Amino acid sequence: MIVLVLLLAAAAGVAWLLPRLPEAWNPFAPINLAGPTGPFTRQKLRALARDPEACFAALHAAGVSATPMPASSAGPDCALNDTTRLPGGFDPARPLLTCAMAAAWTIYDRQVLQPAAERHFGSGIARAMHLGTLACRDVRGGTRRSQHATANAIDLAALRLTDGREVTVLRDWRRDTPAGAFLRDAHDGACRIFAAVLGPDRDVAHANHFHLDLGYRRACR
Repeated sequence: MIVLVLLLAAAAGVAWLLPRLPEAWNPFAPINLAGPTGPFTRQKLRALARDPEACFAALHAAGVSATPMPASSAGPDCALNDTTRLPGGFDPARPLLTCAMAAAWTIYDRQVLQPAAERHFGSGIARAMHLGTLACRDVRGGTRRSQHATANAIDLAALRLTDGREVTVLRDWRRDTPAGAFLRDAHDGACRIFAAVLGPDRDVAHANHFHLDLGYRRACR
């Protein structure tokens, strides 16, 4: 009887608390790509990966023009499902990403990269230079497929500011400069959103970029 009373009291407490939580802190609230990150951001992004209709609806609600691409394949064990080409400032332009990765990038750009650029440079970000999103291959030195094999990853190499300056991972990562501080904030902020974030401190293969993905292996290095 006592256990039942305690369970009912706990349920009542949760029912009272949830509507009063900030949206980003409510595990049951739909993800808002225009809102701040919270402790459940990664879990909500993974939920979007399992619900493409909700994923594309979230992108559209955030003002991102993302059209679903037909299912296809980049090669053996490299199925491309629920992908889109993300518009906006990229070089190369319109990278192919899974919908969930497109959603994660939208949060990352709005909640991490742009505020960090304003903080360190007094300037916004005009363009993100990347080394690719799709490569039908295994992880380097391994036998399992890379997240790049299904366009569930992006390798971010540099960022061009709206005032024309460029920040590159290869040149600026270890510098004691505003650019170096910006990149460290960009790396740490990515760890709040993506499943795996691998940078120059991981190994020499990542000396010139941040690898960002939404796989199921958690890493922040």
